Order: sequence, then structure tokens, then C-alpha cells
Amino acid sequence: MNTKTQVLIESGSDELIFFVNGKKVVEKNPDPEMTLLFYLRKKLGLTGTKLGCAEGGCGACTVMISRFHLDSQRLLHLAVNACLAPLCSLHLAAITTVEGIGSTAQKLHPVQERISHAHGSQCGFCTPGFVMSMYALLRNNPAPHMEQLHQAFQGNLCRCTGYRPILEGFKTFIQNGGCCGGRANGCCMNQNQGVDQGLDQDLDLDLDRDLGLSRALFDPSEFMPFDPTQEVIFPPELISLTRSRKSCSLVFRSPHCTWFQPNSLDQLLDLKWTHPESRIVVGNTEVGIEVKFKNMVYPVLISPTQVPELNSVQHTETGIKFGAAVSLDQVESVLQDAVMSLPAWQTEVFRAVLEHLRWFAGKQIRNVAALGGNIMTASPISDLNPALMSTAAILTLRDREGIRVLQMDQDFFTGYRRTTVHPAEVLVSAELTYSQQGQFVRSYKTSRRREDDISIVTATFNVTFEPESSRVQDLRLAFGGMGPTTVLALKTSNALRGRMWGEELLQTACSSLADEMTLDPSCPGGMVSYRRTLVLSLFYKFYLTILQSLREQGVEQVELVPSEWLCATKVFHPPAPSSVQVYQTVPSGQDLEDVVGRPLMHVSAEKQATGEAQYCDDLRPADNELYLSLICSTRAHAKVLSIDCSKARAMPSVVSVLFAEDIPGSNWTGPVVQDENVLAQGEVTCVGHIIGVVVAETQADAQKAAKSIKIQYQDLPAIITIQEAIEAQSFYEPIVALQRGDLEAGFKQSDHILEGELHVGGQEHFYLETNVTLAVPRDQDEIEIFSSTQSPSQTQSCVARVLGIPSNRVDVRVKRVGGGFGGKVSRSNIVSNVVALAAHRLRRPVRCMLDRDEDMLVTGGRHPFCAKYKVGFSESGQVLALDVTYYSNAGNSMDGSILVAHEAVVHMENSYLVPNIRGRCIVCRTHLPSNTAFRGFGTPQTMLVCEDWISAIALKLGRAPEQIRELNLYSEGDRTPYNQVLEGVTLRRCWDECLDRAKIHERRAQIQDFNRQNRWIKQGLAVVPTKFGIAFKELFLNQAGALVHIYTDGSVLLAHGGTEIGQGLHTKMIQVCSRGLGIPVTKIHVCETSTHSVANSSPTGASMSSDLNGAAVRNTCEILNQRLQPYKDRDPQGNWESWVKAAYFDRVNLSANGFYRAPELDYDSKTNSGRMFHYFAYGVCCSEVEIDCLTGAHKTLSSTIVMDVGNSLNPAIDIGQVEGAFMQGVGLFTLEQLLYSPDGVLLTRGPGTYKIPGVGDIPTQLQVYLLRDAPNDKALYCSKAVGEPPLCLATSVFFALKDAIATSRLEVGLSGPFQLDSPATAERIRMACADRFTKMCPVAEPGTYKPWAVVV
Repeated sequence: MNTKTQVLIESGSDELIFFVNGKKVVEKNPDPEMTLLFYLRKKLGLTGTKLGCAEGGCGACTVMISRFHLDSQRLLHLAVNACLAPLCSLHLAAITTVEGIGSTAQKLHPVQERISHAHGSQCGFCTPGFVMSMYALLRNNPAPHMEQLHQAFQGNLCRCTGYRPILEGFKTFIQNGGCCGGRANGCCMNQNQGVDQGLDQDLDLDLDRDLGLSRALFDPSEFMPFDPTQEVIFPPELISLTRSRKSCSLVFRSPHCTWFQPNSLDQLLDLKWTHPESRIVVGNTEVGIEVKFKNMVYPVLISPTQVPELNSVQHTETGIKFGAAVSLDQVESVLQDAVMSLPAWQTEVFRAVLEHLRWFAGKQIRNVAALGGNIMTASPISDLNPALMSTAAILTLRDREGIRVLQMDQDFFTGYRRTTVHPAEVLVSAELTYSQQGQFVRSYKTSRRREDDISIVTATFNVTFEPESSRVQDLRLAFGGMGPTTVLALKTSNALRGRMWGEELLQTACSSLADEMTLDPSCPGGMVSYRRTLVLSLFYKFYLTILQSLREQGVEQVELVPSEWLCATKVFHPPAPSSVQVYQTVPSGQDLEDVVGRPLMHVSAEKQATGEAQYCDDLRPADNELYLSLICSTRAHAKVLSIDCSKARAMPSVVSVLFAEDIPGSNWTGPVVQDENVLAQGEVTCVGHIIGVVVAETQADAQKAAKSIKIQYQDLPAIITIQEAIEAQSFYEPIVALQRGDLEAGFKQSDHILEGELHVGGQEHFYLETNVTLAVPRDQDEIEIFSSTQSPSQTQSCVARVLGIPSNRVDVRVKRVGGGFGGKVSRSNIVSNVVALAAHRLRRPVRCMLDRDEDMLVTGGRHPFCAKYKVGFSESGQVLALDVTYYSNAGNSMDGSILVAHEAVVHMENSYLVPNIRGRCIVCRTHLPSNTAFRGFGTPQTMLVCEDWISAIALKLGRAPEQIRELNLYSEGDRTPYNQVLEGVTLRRCWDECLDRAKIHERRAQIQDFNRQNRWIKQGLAVVPTKFGIAFKELFLNQAGALVHIYTDGSVLLAHGGTEIGQGLHTKMIQVCSRGLGIPVTKIHVCETSTHSVANSSPTGASMSSDLNGAAVRNTCEILNQRLQPYKDRDPQGNWESWVKAAYFDRVNLSANGFYRAPELDYDSKTNSGRMFHYFAYGVCCSEVEIDCLTGAHKTLSSTIVMDVGNSLNPAIDIGQVEGAFMQGVGLFTLEQLLYSPDGVLLTRGPGTYKIPGVGDIPTQLQVYLLRDAPNDKALYCSKAVGEPPLCLATSVFFALKDAIATSRLEVGLSGPFQLDSPATAERIRMACADRFTKMCPVAEPGTYKPWAVVV
């Protein structure tokens, strides 16, 4: 060991120097285990950067890290996940957070202005992350193109907006402006579709204008120009420090971990020799996950970022050698340059690696993750390792004793996440070699979501032919996802060498691969048959691609590839999205200050874009604040035999450990029936059941203590799935049932009867802000609760019950919520209850914010459904009878499951008149965390089932599904199954306009032509309507209150019972108040929602919040107007301020409470009569999709939505709700799959394994039209609810996929109805497209193995 290394090992901790938003920070004793995110939020109080997942999967924590590079003498700006970035890795770096680029107090940055003014911020929790991703892109490239814009957001998730408005705002930075969305004549969107259709689109634009319709939600000309020369300069002192400390090595120490940053390879090798158990860390994208989620402990971490050999790129005679610490982003850049400058035949390897890098994680990860880290992690589903193994990348390893050079081959990976590298060895470099003449390399990846997703199966195929021949000289087939390591198909490769590239080779290859690439039916990851099929399908793609390439090169005796097969050789490139939004403008003559009906920006949008908007966990720590962590069950159903808390209680930071016996009030809770324990007592009934809580001085100590607690269980029989519940007759009462007509007679009249079954999977809410509560005890048993809840009054009631105090001692306050979607109506209380308990017992403030994996584990989600139906219909397609039974998986408590069942049953017929109908919903009691309210509240599941039997009828009769749908649509005056007469039905208007706008007949014909010409890519189309009843099922909830204070300066403070969860409720209420009082919106402020301001409020949900609270606000304004009217009459020339002052001096009360209750709701379930819903929302969507029949990947080509929202209160907000709900539905029906083990353990507990739609999943063309001239006299200012109904329109994507699959099945002689469960994942799509490859990989016989995951 050299002297410098010895000094480094023995030295004390160095100072860490970096800059944050231009200010120098010197940290004397940095903690190597601390992340940048924690430091920003807890140490510096910069809370604009959000914690969304702690695994680098959502982008909410994105910041920009800038460094001065001495070699290039230039600045490099990187978007980075602060939740993964180790604080100690930031020496001599400049960090820019969202607060550092602009503020509402001074000046917004153009990025912040454009996302907010383009309506791209709803709940706002993800907004700072998008802002910083865009800002980093502009700092590196002030004039980006659309593909770069798209790539910049691959690592950012949004659950509210559906992404369209975010892209629309940021497209204004693109030099060519991007597509205008058909807003102008001659739009590129129109020109790309042919001259005739382009002219039609232009005529549509002119017609829309004549009808008083607008396509402008914002005016880009009003945006401040972006001037890159005006950006904040990189700190000059940092450049000087970088130059002066070029050769410095560093060490940072804490009691539990030491961080070394050597500056030479010799030092690195010495350190690794001395600490062979140490981990080398570059981007921390793997080690950070292991420490956080796998409880790994690494006492020594080594950062090689200052070791020249590991950070260099060398062009050699044989290829390009990359230092092991070179980032994947830099690898991509270097390879792209090489591809541009070298002959194509020489860059086959490079292009194969680039193809993988296109889909590798998000930009934030690629910016910091190292090539060597990807290799040494040895993940069996690595994207890059198959490419490196297939092309025999040359690895250079070193330790203190010498150098070892080896190829990545079948011997490199020795087991699961193990390699042949010795503990003291360091991977120094990896060389990618040039390809040679006659060599072809192709890479493929399949995943649940195309962008930023781990692979299911990944492959790289490398073939070399004899000169000017199609005879195989060498072949290497590498796969990821087909075992515990990356594997080479050696037997198959050996069998194919020397063969001619043709059909005989293909047959041999497929047969050999089917035998060689096998998986145990119980193997981790599941999807065994699909993964094995992918092996064959991907090789088939490769086979056709190479066959075509050989023919193009003029190689003789090569088989002709049929033209309809060529589609399998095409590489997917995401098209640039375009969109249209059309709404009716306000009547001419409406006062400019009357903003009702205008596209007003979300009132908090600018604050959300600057990071100034405060969420619950952004509140400054209170004096003596403690942190709480949950102790959760690891068993689905068991008796608790013993709990050992000795280690936890011995920790100095731990203040208390609390269990059920510590509850002073009731241990029973629940929103409808109190059937759920606050803390488990003696028995646990799900994995994630809260047994107790640990309260400590810090979050880290509380979590560490909770993990140290040992619990002994005695397992009891567990019921996990619906099928198991049916077998055990494990149900909640009552069974919800509804019947109308004579079912027996209906079936007798039917020409055809079909029976079917459909399973609809659950869905995780995935709000970006997890559940969080801060409880502050006050005097006399009073307690103040700050909570991210949708139902403050319910939280108040639950907390009071647990603490054994009256509700008037509990004040629940909600400023804003970072997304809810129903998940924070009742399930937020499981956190609030225990946090309030701890604060009450300890008389100190207590805080808890669930980690993403905790939140997903304990809070439940949308109910999985299983439906069995029998439908009778005539030869013409008229539906005559329907009998359907639903089973829903409620979990371990009732929560709102019976109410969900009711909503499901009353929407079972969707938009169709069925004269004879019966529906039942049986609620299953299982040992899963309790499922709960979710946007749509049971209706998406039953509407999907409804459209499934409509689709089955069409397949049976050989007719287009839209013909069957149109034939059966409801009309004015029809009666529903619950005997409510339909009034003001706009369904057929929506239907006709959607078909016209989507040009469905032309598109259907074009799709049929496309499908005839393409065997392996198929397109599909579906048009689906929705009819959604608006009202709370429970009559008493259909009420709201409001409170308005007018102050003597004329300013107005407004309070109402609804919570702002991103849906723009506060904005709409301000608009209503503005019209009601006749004053500008600038005079009105909504502070928060509080149970001390408005008592007994209903939950914010059921799409009723604007209707109820808006009417209450209007009532309040009417009361105040009556009080002010005398002063207006006395002084008609006065103004608002003078009238207010006059009233005040006359001792008039300028505060008023308003109230509203929805009228005419009188449904009686016993007689099945009366009015169940206040009114109905209608909409229709036409969607087109394209599927890859060989992999199951799909893309939504277009979606055209016509939605009846009455007279929109705010078109921008309403269109945002339509698009956001629609994309959430797309996730439900195509992407989002909750996976449980047979033992009830949730396997998908974060963005790494659970995939919500990303920016690349929006339809290529998205058109939203708000139905014009459709006033609704049942609601406020003739508006309609909009939050939930559009979600159900996403069934159009599902059935477009099914339409495409049906076309594929016809190719192999399969016709008629078939079952496609939801979500329509890539696996289900591929396996439904049956062909010779699926036959070679049959599914194992159920009961012969224990599956990795089960359908719950």
C-alpha cells in the first residue's frame, strides 16, 4: 500500500464543499449515508424538491447538478434524482433546485411560467421535477428538438394531467414550435394525413370558429422569451476550487460508514484490497436501492469518479474502451458520434448497444449510472449485459497484484448477481469492439412499459456470415430474463453454425431454443410461458431482419421475405404527439371580470412550479417534533404470539413504542362500519396490518427501530384470491342486487345467448405524495392535525374516537394534497390515527410520511373484480337480457366496499338499454389490505365487463362493435335498471360527434387495409360511450357548507368543505365567488380546508365537489349580497371597497355561512324507485391502437373524446380532468398490474415494479371536444361533474387492443369471442395472439406448481 493511501485511510473526515442555488455550503461532517434530497429538505429547508418514491423512479426529486470539467474546460449540467444522489458525491458541484431558478415574489423562470400557464400543473407534486428536467435540458441545449424533449421526461411521472399540457407548454421551447394541434390552417398534423383529410381538418377548424368554439387554452405569445444568456452563472469560486483541488483525494466518515474518494487507480486498488467487502459507488442507482429497501449495510463506500482510468474513453484499433465509471449518458453520446462518423458495417455493435440505451431507465438515471456498475450489478434482467455478452465485450480487471483481461462470455456470471470478479478486483474498463464485414447485431427489449422500465426479456443476437454468403460462420444469442443470470444459448448457437440462413435454420433454431431456454413454472417474475415465447418471437424478428438485410446486400440464394412480414423488422421510434382541445367560448358580452366559463389557470400553479406551494410534509419541523414509523405484519393471517421490542427500546433516540393497549379511546375504526383495528391486537389479517408504532427523534432512527422488532407468529389459513373466497364462502353482507324486467322471458326471446367471464385487476392510486400526517397537541386535550386527506371531517371523527375526546377538540387542516383519487378518503386515517395517538400520549408533535413501498403495502387500492355474465340478444344485435354476477376483492375490512359494489351494479349496463336485467355484486372478505375508494368507485370495472359482452356479441354476429353499441344506446325518456327516467340525454349527440370527429368509417377502412398488408403488426379501433351517475350513494353526503369573510379592505377569504387535490376545486370556487360577489378573482383567497372553518364536510369525491361546494359558495355570496345591497343602492357610483366599508361602519356582519343540499334524491332500494342520481354525465371516445403481435407491445395511435360537461366552469381545468382521468384509465386497463404472492405479499411496491403510464404512453394524437350547447339545469351555472366519468372512456383503448388481437387470431383460423382479462398487458396481448410460437411454449398445468404471483 502506498503512503498516500495509508494517509487517506487513517485521516479524519474532510470538509465537503458544494454550492446550492449559488450559495456556498461547507459541511464539516457529512454523513456518507445521507442523500441530497434529505439534506435539501431537512437541513436547508428547500422543500420544493419532493420525495415521491426514494428509488429514482418518479422524478419528483429532480434537481440539476453542474460541474466544471477540467479536461474539456466546459460546464456539464445533469438532471439527477436527489433521492439517490449521495451527499458525499457532490464535492465541488453546483446544485440547482426549483427554488433557485425563479419565484412568484420576484420572477418566474420561463420554464416555470410555461408549465403553469399551459395548465400543466394540477396537484403540483410532480411539477418541480418536470421543471428541473426541462431546465437541465435547456441549459445543455437552448434549442432542443422534440425527441430530446421526450427523452428528458422519460424519468418523470405525473398521475394527474395525462402529460399533454406539460408537453404543450414545453413544446414552445422547440425552435420549430412543435405541432399546433390543428389550431391553424395548414397544420402539419393535417398535412401528414393526406391532402383530403388535411383540407377536412382545416374546414373543421373554420367551422369550430363559426360555432363559437375555441382551441386555445393559453396564448404562447404572452410567454416571456427564453434567453439562455440570462441564466444564473456557474459560481466562479467553484471553477477555481475545481482547478486548485484537481488531485485531492477525500474521505468522509460517520459512525456507521466511511466514504473514500481516491484520486488515482493505485489508491483505488489499495482501498479495495484493504476493504474487499466495500462497494464502489458512482451513481448510487443500485447501492441506494439496496440500502433503502433491502436493508443492506455497507460500512465502506468508494467513489471512483476522480480516478482517470475509470473515467476515460479511448478509441483503439479494435473498438472503443470505456472506463468503468463512465456514465451511460456519455456512453450513448460517444457511440452516437461513432455511428455518425464510421461506416455502417463497422458500428453494428454500437447500434445494438444504443438501441438498449434508448429504453434504459430515465434520463436522470442514465446521467449518473455507470457502465461498469451495470456490469458488476449482474442483474439477470440487465438491459446491457446481453449486448455485452453477445458481442464478447473485453473487460479489464485489476487488483494490486496485476491485470486480468477477459471476454464477457458464458463463464462471467457465476450465479444470481455474482460474477467471476474477485473481491479485491476492480473493473477498470469495458471495450466495445468494431464489427466486421458480414456481421449483424440486433438488440431487443420487452417490458411492461416501453420507457423507463425493467425488462421482462431482453436479447442481443450477433451473427457473422461467411464472405458473400448466407452461411452462418458464428452466432451468439444472449438473453436476459431467462434465468438467474444473463445467458448464452450455446446449444442453439452450435446447432446453427454452418447452416444457411433460411426457413430450415429457423425451424431448427425455434425448436432448439424452446428446449434450451426453459424456466421453472415457479420462477421469480412469473410469466413463464410468455417469456419462453418471447425468446422465439425475438429470434424470429432477428431472423427476418437479417434475411432482409442479406437480400438488400445482394447475397445470392436468400429467401424472399413476404411483404406482409416485413413489419416485424421495423424498429419502433415514438412519433411526436399532437393534440386538439376544443371548448365553447363564453357568450359575447360576458363581463371580462366574470371568469366563469373561461380557461383560468390553476390558482396555485405558479407556486407549484416554483416549489413555493406547501404540502403537508413541507411544514417546518415543530419544536420537539418526533417521527413515527409503522410496525407492520409480515403474515397474511396469523396469531401474534410474542413481540420483542428490547432492541428498539434500547436505542437512545427511541422515545416510545406503542401498541393497541396504549389507545385511550376505541381501537376500532372504519368509514362506514368500524370493523378495522387501529392497531392489531392478538391477530393480524393481512401483510401490512399495523401492529404498533415506534416514535423516535428522527425518521432514520424510528425506521431502524421498527425493523429491529421481532414478532413471532402462528400462521392461520389465509384467503388471498376471489376464487379462494368463493370456495370458502368468505363474504361481507349484504349482497348488492338489482333487477328489472323479466329475465327468463328475455332469454327466451333471444336468438343467441352468450356466457362469459372477465377478471379486472386492481389498481394502485399512486398519488405522487404519499400519506402524511403531522399532529400537534394543544391545550386541554386539543390536537391539531395536518393531513393529506380528502376527508377532513372523517379524519376528525376517527381521531376523536381513537383518543376518546370530542370532535370539537380536533382540528384537521389541509392546505393541499399531492393527489388522492379516492385513496385518501378513508385510508389516510390509518396514518392520522396512530400519529395522533403518539402526539396525544407523548404531548409532543409527531410526524409520519409513509415511504412509497409502505404506502402501497398498507393502504389498498381499487377493488379487483371477477364477473360472470350471460347475455341474450337478437340476430340484429339488440340486447334483450343480461344476468351478471360480480365478485369484488374487498380485503380484510369493509371500508367502503359495499358502496363500491352498489355503484358497480347500478352502472352495469353502462349506456345501453337492457329491458330485462339482473346484477349482483358479492363482496369477498380476504386477507389482503383493505381496498377502498378509487376514481370511478366500481364503475370502471363493471363498464369494462359491459363492453366485453358487447364486444362478444359483435364477434359472434361478425359485425363491427360500434354498430352493436349504437343500436343499443339509451335515448331520452328511457328507464334505467333502477327505474330512473333519463332526462337531458346527450349520449347520441356525443356519439355522433365523436364518430364524425374521428372519421371512423374512413379509419376503419384504412385499418382493414393496413391489417391485410401486415401480418405481425395489427391495428384496432373501438368506440365506447359512458353514462355516469352523479351523486353520493349515501343521501346525507350530498351536502356542503361554505364560509366567506369580507375584510374592510375589500379582500375576501373563502373557505369551503372540499380539499384541493389537484382537480382545481379552489380555482373553481374562486371563480364562483368572483361571479357571486361581482369582484375580480384577485381579491379572493382560499387559505386551506379546516374542520374549524367548515364543519361536517363530505369527502372530496364522487365528482360532486364542485357541484356541492360551489352551490354552497354561491349561497354564501347571495347572503352577503343581500346585506350589501342597501349600500350599493345608496351609492350606485361607489365601488366594492366603499360599499364594504360603509357596511362595516354600519355594523353589518361581513361574514356568512352558506349551505347546499342536492335536491330530489329520493331513491328507495326496497321498491327500486325514485331518483338515485342528480343527473348523468355522458361521453364517447374513439381509440385506435397498434400492437406488435410478436411481443405484445402496443401504442395508442389516437383517441378522440367528446365529453358533455354542461357549461364548463373552467374549460382548461375540465379538459385537464378529462385527459388525466382518461390516462389513469389507460393505466388501469393496459399497464398497471398489482402482483401478489400466493401468501398475500404485495410484490409490486414502487415505480420499479408497478408501472403507471409515462409520457410515452399518451396517444400519438389526442383530441378532446367539450360538447357545445349542452347546459345542465341540475347543477351550478349549468355545469356538470367531470372528475370520474372520463376514466371509463379508456375502455376504448382496451377494446381497440382486443379488436387488433381478434384480427391477429384470424390469421391462424381463430374466430369468435375470446377472453382477455384486464389489464391488457404485453403478456396477455402476446399470448392472445396465438401462433406457432405460443404453441411451442405451453402453460404449465395449474396445481402442479406454486405460482410466483396469483390473480387476486
